[in-house]
Amino acid sequence: MSLLSDLKYKYNLASVHEKIIFVNIGVFAVVALLNTVYFLATKSHLLLFQDYLALPEDLNQLIFKPWTFLTYAFMHTSFWHLLGNMIALYYFGRIFLTFFSVKQLINYYFVGGLVGGLVFVVSYNLLPALVDESAILLGASASVFSVLVGATTKSPNYVLNLFGVFQLKLWVLTVLYLISFIALIPYANAGGELSHLGGAVFGYIYTKQLEKGNDIGSWFSNTVNKITTWFKASKKGNLKTVYKDKSKVGGYTKGEFSEFNNQKKIDLILDKISKSGYDSLSAAEKEYLFKAGK
Repeated sequence: MSLLSDLKYKYNLASVHEKIIFVNIGVFAVVALLNTVYFLATKSHLLLFQDYLALPEDLNQLIFKPWTFLTYAFMHTSFWHLLGNMIALYYFGRIFLTFFSVKQLINYYFVGGLVGGLVFVVSYNLLPALVDESAILLGASASVFSVLVGATTKSPNYVLNLFGVFQLKLWVLTVLYLISFIALIPYANAGGELSHLGGAVFGYIYTKQLEKGNDIGSWFSNTVNKITTWFKASKKGNLKTVYKDKSKVGGYTKGEFSEFNNQKKIDLILDKISKSGYDSLSAAEKEYLFKAGK
């Protein structure tokens, strides 16, 4: 099996947050390679893609680059910047999928990134300390912390076993992160730290709204599904074959009945966690949640 085939195989088996990690690493590798080739050919240190994919604070530039609200989250300034975000996404994504669906992770990640980008742009155009500054936004941090805070809001007492040495509740880790963001605003990349907070606030609001029955991020996954449907429809002919599906009973397939029962079981386990904590689960229940997250 070739390296490309092996990577494709592993990508297809990966869970949704792992696929996002694959994409981030792929983008970083391609951009680094092309920038290196450009430097060797021209002796210029110009970062080709940064001008087109990073989110600018300048509204005059942004109006011609609206796609940067999405693409900035896949651009990283260095290997260490990428590594930190991807390690965080890997572990926080696993925790998140214990309580939420794959589609909801996509919504938290991408809409959280959009909100973080919006906070960045608004900050540099309204806040007195930043209004005369110029900056660009890069990195997946706002998206990652939208996922983390979403999971923390759902189950703040979820226990993390760090290095097999000591235990830490999820809310404690999240608060430490948020304090560090706030503390760094006067001294570091203020717009970047504010974007992190924007993603985090969105994660909190999203979870609270879900608890009320309002999925405020569903518009994103619905939009993606519609776009995907358009591309699939264009590959099909205009003729349609209509037939009766005998595998359905009362309009539902066996798979749909099974999915309903699985979701009911997950809901019961989540209720148990909210009442008694994650440690109250049996080994079988923990394993069931982990498999459901996959």
